[in-house]
Amino acid sequence: MPSNRENVGTKLQRIAEKARSDPKCKFTSLFHLMDEELLWECFEGLRKDAASGIDKVTKEEYGKDLAANLSTLVGRLHKMSYIPQPVRRVYIPKPGSTKQRPLGIPALEDKLVQAGLEKILEAIYEADFIEDSYGFRPERGCHDALRSLSQEVEGGSINYIVEADIKGFFDNVQHDWMMEFLGHRIADKRVLRYVKRFLTAGVLEDGLLVATEKGTPQGGIISPILANIYLHYSLDLWFTRSFARTCDGRARLIRYADDFVACFRRESDATRFRAELDERLGKFGLEVAPEKTKIIEFGPLAELKTRRQGGKPETFDFLGLTHFCSRTQDRKRFRMKRVTSRKKFRAKLRGLKEWLKASRTLPTPVLMKFVVAKLRGHYAYYGVTDNSAGIARFAHEARKLLFKWLNRRGKRGCMSWEKFKLLLAKYPLPAPRIRVNLFISK
Repeated sequence: MPSNRENVGTKLQRIAEKARSDPKCKFTSLFHLMDEELLWECFEGLRKDAASGIDKVTKEEYGKDLAANLSTLVGRLHKMSYIPQPVRRVYIPKPGSTKQRPLGIPALEDKLVQAGLEKILEAIYEADFIEDSYGFRPERGCHDALRSLSQEVEGGSINYIVEADIKGFFDNVQHDWMMEFLGHRIADKRVLRYVKRFLTAGVLEDGLLVATEKGTPQGGIISPILANIYLHYSLDLWFTRSFARTCDGRARLIRYADDFVACFRRESDATRFRAELDERLGKFGLEVAPEKTKIIEFGPLAELKTRRQGGKPETFDFLGLTHFCSRTQDRKRFRMKRVTSRKKFRAKLRGLKEWLKASRTLPTPVLMKFVVAKLRGHYAYYGVTDNSAGIARFAHEARKLLFKWLNRRGKRGCMSWEKFKLLLAKYPLPAPRIRVNLFISK
């Protein structure tokens, strides 16, 4: 173990302070940070049970002679002789769908190097990212984005929402633009060359090497920070520094990774944004899915207007939740409320069903432990203000699925409701309850 491990954070903090104090600074000397000290920390952060890439090397195997392995790796890095390997592409079931999701698994050393580069890039760009960018950033998450959206809409100055969906974002990042964006802040050619090498490392599928002429490394540790940098320059800065300043009324964009909504006071601003969005994203090789992108009238005025007409305002989905116009319990004030979206509800339920079907032969204590963990995870994310009905419904359906597949472990009818109740008394399921208050800031 390196004797000066505690200095990793200090070095990165110094870079972060410089980036914050000088927004125009181009960092010319960064690659020296890619040493045994930094990579040791990156190694400790890797999952123990992560699948191996085409090198077939696991964390346990690499760690048996870690000091020597890291020393050799650092030597190759600084000689510029380190060449990233193609990612191993596998396909995993997509919950709620018959489709499969492609997943890229990098080689172990590629994970380490990507993790090191990610730490360096994060130290620089955290100072640049806009306040309303929430995805893949320290001390930020989905619930923070939802909280900001609630505060914005319930503030009373928003009348229109543009719900947008970028089609296949991670597969369509243009490498030339990515390198140009990085060049705004980084002048260390070694850092830039290694990022480019990872972008073009390729994918190995069924023994065939497929070149990657666009997109970010699938499953790569570095992909989230690269995605944020790409959208920072292609979308965030354009909206905050250019578009919003020409709006007649309030305008705000709230983004989590490639999922975002834009809020407007004036319909004319919302309409213009929707029209200009295609051109802006198209410049950088991106496009929105027309069928998933729409302008809706939403907010206090929309709720009042449709209520007088005997109807209901349109809804929109963001981060797995359907947002709708409502009122406080005493009916005196406007409230934006939310419930688990139908698409996500069905997907999560189908995912649980498929898992129970495949795992029903596990010993009962083990099976119930996993079910409890899955339900707690669901409530931790979807248990937000106003979504009591959504998580209660999920709990009800989950219980029914659990009973069904426990009943198929032996002869049909072997598990009666009476036996099932006794089982739940011994292995109780967590109660669905609200875990996240969107009215209280962290």
